[in-house]
Amino acid sequence: MDANEIKTKIDAIDDEIAALYLKRMSLESDIVKDAGRDVATTDGSLVDRATLNRVTAEMPDEIKLYAKQVFDSIFNTAKAYRSRCVHLESKVKNEIDEALAKGCPPFPVSASVACQGVAGSYAQIATDKMFGLSDILYFKDWNAVFNAVESGLCEYGVLPIENSSVGSVNSVYDLMRKHNCYIVRSVRLRVQHYLLANAGTELKDIKEIYSHRQALEQCAEFIRGLKDVKVHVTENTAGAARGVAESGRKDVACISSRDCAGIYGLKVIMPNIQDNENNYTRFIAISKELQIFEDSDKISIMVNLPHEAGSLNKLLNRFSTLGLNLTKLESRPIGNTDFEFAFYFDFEAKIAGDEVRNLIAELDNECDRFVFLGSYREIM
Repeated sequence: MDANEIKTKIDAIDDEIAALYLKRMSLESDIVKDAGRDVATTDGSLVDRATLNRVTAEMPDEIKLYAKQVFDSIFNTAKAYRSRCVHLESKVKNEIDEALAKGCPPFPVSASVACQGVAGSYAQIATDKMFGLSDILYFKDWNAVFNAVESGLCEYGVLPIENSSVGSVNSVYDLMRKHNCYIVRSVRLRVQHYLLANAGTELKDIKEIYSHRQALEQCAEFIRGLKDVKVHVTENTAGAARGVAESGRKDVACISSRDCAGIYGLKVIMPNIQDNENNYTRFIAISKELQIFEDSDKISIMVNLPHEAGSLNKLLNRFSTLGLNLTKLESRPIGNTDFEFAFYFDFEAKIAGDEVRNLIAELDNECDRFVFLGSYREIM
């Protein structure tokens, strides 16, 4: 046979497979109608394994693993199809339904907000982009920001979650696992770092530079180009600016925002010293209560997965089956376990959709630990 004849035969077989798949999914629907919710939510992994062993028993060994992938996909899509035919329940889904029942109001114009650092910090700039008016309380570290929100001292907290140059802020991800808070908004803030010093200071005079670790990492190339300069890590870029101003020294500088120059009376020695001109940091606003505001089209979740082959792939298949676009996948090791990981997912979806909330219910019921981090809108 020539190539065209082979292609014709393959097309005919594909048509047969499509027709059989349609019949199979019709039967899945009939099973749900007959057996109801229980069969839709049953794991079925033992039955699937037995089926896979049966249908591949006569296949050559070099084909079996490929066949496994085909049938795994069939099993996964069948389960997704069954789930959409019923109304699933779970603790987290019920909490989401209660929040939706209250309505989705516009995001608040004014609020009390907790930020880490001092005036002039990038967290303050992000807060000003999210809230038209805000009463900001500053705290020493990120854990204190979470505590302020959980205790009710502040309505919201604003924290950095990732940077386009150096990646995720892992400490904040770990704190999200520790505290019971929800993401209600996020903003992508273009971060431009400035080298600031007291009036009368020149670049050649600088012997020490102060800033937050993330800012120092984002300006690594600039710092490497300086000679005989000692670097000091501080808790906050704005705090570094305040410290330099209070010292009155002419041989020290800080890496901070331009706003800090005006706030603390410093001179701009060098502008835009970040390594990457397109340097963005994503900040999140957190709340103690699960709140879903209008136009929320992004969802964040966290799941614990066992250290076994295919566990992540099975989860990813569920998103693919529903046509959900994953925008972030982050893994963090779980302490005191043998190679188990917590996975953080960001994906684009409206939480009011039945299929999305059914997926949330499935994950909540099946995973060792499932945390719904929030449904929110991201602004630029």
